Amino acid sequence: MDDFNFLILPNGIKVVHKEINSTRLVHAGIVLDVGSRDEDPDELGLAHFWEHMAFKGTKKRKAYHILSRLDSVGGELNAYTTKEKVCFYASVLDTYVDKAVDIISDITFNSVFPEKQIEKERGVILEEMSMYYDSPEDAIQDDFDEIVFSGHPLGNNILGTKQSVLNFTKDDFLKFISKNMDTSRMVFSITGNISWKKVLKLCDKYLSIHEPRVRSSNREEFKNYIPRHVEIKRPTTQAHCAIGCEAYNLHDEKRLPFFTLTNILGGPAMSSRLNMGIREKYGYVYAIDASYQSFTDTGLFSIFFATEQKQLKRCINLVNKELEKLKTTKLGSLQLHKAKGQIMGQLAMAEENNVSLMLLMAKSLLDLGRIESLKEIFSRIDSISAEDLLEVSNEILQSDQLSLLTFLPQNH
Repeated sequence: MDDFNFLILPNGIKVVHKEINSTRLVHAGIVLDVGSRDEDPDELGLAHFWEHMAFKGTKKRKAYHILSRLDSVGGELNAYTTKEKVCFYASVLDTYVDKAVDIISDITFNSVFPEKQIEKERGVILEEMSMYYDSPEDAIQDDFDEIVFSGHPLGNNILGTKQSVLNFTKDDFLKFISKNMDTSRMVFSITGNISWKKVLKLCDKYLSIHEPRVRSSNREEFKNYIPRHVEIKRPTTQAHCAIGCEAYNLHDEKRLPFFTLTNILGGPAMSSRLNMGIREKYGYVYAIDASYQSFTDTGLFSIFFATEQKQLKRCINLVNKELEKLKTTKLGSLQLHKAKGQIMGQLAMAEENNVSLMLLMAKSLLDLGRIESLKEIFSRIDSISAEDLLEVSNEILQSDQLSLLTFLPQNH
């Protein structure tokens, strides 16, 4: 972590900083190790609802003052929820960094969840649900989580259910936060035109003042993946398809080789095997992607595409053909060299985006307990062999272990 400054505050909050003088902007965020997988069955969607409600009033500010505080100086305030994280972050000109840290600290620790605002926000979240449901590309991803992680919190939709969202009260938010917030599992990350000395002052003023909090709930580990094949009729014009299975967790040494393999198969490059073999060769799809997501105790490999229903079976066969190739045919040295170069380029571009870098530093600290430099990651990518890729493809891409979800047009 030579390029970063790091500190643990007395209350357990980890602070990580990288100074970047080539910009006038500062990006700061608080990332909490709490997500939708930490919800009990009667709390589905509560983490995401909390993320919305954090902007709706604190002990010292009303919703308007929260939203306008950074808007008025050209800054941005934002948040997101995932299966394992909730994050509040801001981007401002360096002149206004004090305001930014003040506001993200305030909404993280001092939200009051006014009943009137809860009622209003229910409608907003129900609209968000409808929007996702109306978009089969988004809906199939959520439904596929449910197929792979069936019966486990990781399979639950981050937005919750209509019923759960309609039932939440102020007490539910306070109980969930009290049970899940842990200052030792929280990172304040900051990048941009700001010195370490200034960061320490801001931490003293806005973060050290909070009492230590300890989480009282434990995450349920995911076990016993069972492949499933599910077909759903939906009002769509195309057939939508998801294929995938459980994969490596984020602590597994095989994570990087498998990430490389997924990138070769269906990453963002137009030359990915799925894109070349199904879109370019046959014109059966507009887009086809493979992705790999790792969690603390498991992972998810998935392929998504949409096509005319009459071509669906042919597309699934072509996907399986590409998966078989990865398991049986070793990559040549030139192919492997190109694949590594592609990933390194993508990672370097992600790190050049200072907001992404700020969030990446926080997540890396929470998940791995350290931050790897690009140099370290590149060195690990360089050491991946064609044999490593064959090994992970044969471990994960077994045809009898693949789950399949299809949305079929209702009128066919």
